[in-house]
Amino acid sequence: MDEDTSEGAPPAGDGRESAAARGPSTPPRTDGGTERADEPTEDVALDPWGSASVGDYADLFAEFGIEAFDDVADEVPDPHYLMRRGVIFGHREYDAVAEAMANDEPFAALSGFMPTGDPHIGHKLVFDEIIWHQEMGGDAFGLIADLEAHSARGMSWDEIDEHARNYLLSLLALGFDAEAGELYRQSDNREVQDLGFELGSKANFSEFEAIYGFDGETNISHMQSVVTQTADILYPQLVDEPKPTVIPVGPDQDPHVRLTRDLATRVRYFKVTEAFASFELDDDERQLVRAAYDALAKENLLDESVVRCEDAAEWLADYEPPESDRESVDLAAAKASALDKLEAGGKEPLRPRVRFFDRNATDEAFEALIEAVDGEKRVFEGHVDAFDLTRGEAESLAREVEIDHDGFGFRQPSSIYHRFMTGLTGGKMSSSVPASHISLLDDPEDGYDKVKAATTGGRDTAEEQRELGGEADECPVYELYAYLLAGDDDELTKEVYSECVNGERLCGGCKEQAAELMREFLEDHQEKREEAEELLDDLDIDLDSDRRGTGGEH
Repeated sequence: MDEDTSEGAPPAGDGRESAAARGPSTPPRTDGGTERADEPTEDVALDPWGSASVGDYADLFAEFGIEAFDDVADEVPDPHYLMRRGVIFGHREYDAVAEAMANDEPFAALSGFMPTGDPHIGHKLVFDEIIWHQEMGGDAFGLIADLEAHSARGMSWDEIDEHARNYLLSLLALGFDAEAGELYRQSDNREVQDLGFELGSKANFSEFEAIYGFDGETNISHMQSVVTQTADILYPQLVDEPKPTVIPVGPDQDPHVRLTRDLATRVRYFKVTEAFASFELDDDERQLVRAAYDALAKENLLDESVVRCEDAAEWLADYEPPESDRESVDLAAAKASALDKLEAGGKEPLRPRVRFFDRNATDEAFEALIEAVDGEKRVFEGHVDAFDLTRGEAESLAREVEIDHDGFGFRQPSSIYHRFMTGLTGGKMSSSVPASHISLLDDPEDGYDKVKAATTGGRDTAEEQRELGGEADECPVYELYAYLLAGDDDELTKEVYSECVNGERLCGGCKEQAAELMREFLEDHQEKREEAEELLDDLDIDLDSDRRGTGGEH
């Protein structure tokens, strides 16, 4: 049902219960984030420069190792409404950021914006996430990805300058504190470019081919812009000290996060692992050997006898891991390889330890590490075993020695992922389809009209709407409430959802309310953009580039 001028009835309780009463399907959150459980699954492909759509967000967990945000949500102090409503649905190692936040320790947030058009309400999600992390005590960074815009999209520098100004004005108008944070252009940040050069020495074309689908037709500057983005992601850790850093993005940008996490590890001086004997174990083998050691050490606690490799092999041969472990481990292969190594170890004692591998360290740094390890240790060519350190203590020591000897000491960056907003006309929101999105530069009356003309999740007639209820989970207008218009007011999103699915809210009245809220938002935002003009002019950021380029498709 696209339009109905009837007004919805007053609210009638919690939409979650009412929706559940309609049938056996699992209801979505009534206070935000749509599940779209009935949408057909499609092959998952994440392309930073392609289609911004995902058929089934759950597939990202299995395919790319993105973790559900719900698993870490309880650790976040005073979570943002996008987190509460399920709009932010996934993460990589966000628990490190949440822990730093809760303990008032240093952390950072960074995201970049490719200036290829006007900033719109989809971009506002990222603006808000950066600003919230800043308000929660983090160092905040916003960057203009102008090198990427020029190399990957063929934007002229004049176009880039204009769009960059608009992005920065909206970011400032929404509350970014430029004095406490940092804004920059890729092309003007020499530290980023120098770091990109170093990171590029640890990457190769075959990786770019596998991750991004690059081929012989891909221009070199496009590849260079990817390395620059990995440097952007790690740049906050060059400021003051390495610290937990979160990158808020849509899931299409995950390839950049994965590559950066790998490169952050490769440039480290030392690799720290847990070990039990002279031989090496992979993660799955280590999990099994740990189980064998813990069981045998407990049995031998009274007589203090030594646990030997052959004893562990005998125990492991009959071991069946818990069901939860079997889901994440190739049990047969890991068990066979672990048994081979333990049996070859024979009577060698099995003793837990941490192992420092020399990955990229200078001779001086490796010697300094040896000296810094307290307690019992054994030194080998290329690695050091320490018996009196925990894994966490070893990681801290390795980073400290690295930084003292001119290394980066990077931590792997974290990330959070938000759902894509549906276009107002249905399908994906696209900057190239003006009716599908609302620009933050739109005239407030135009914003009002776009919402009034938007597709909805309503039924064909008002009678059917009252009888069957609307489909809020399929409604771009409901998303406007959940993602933007309700702001921090969870009760409003619950009310809209409940009234819709219970047939008490008709689309005409719902869109009128949303259109009024959109007009008010745009009026307020554009007043604040005007106020931000002077602030932007005072910042040390060049928005009148003197660069020259082809200005066309590369």
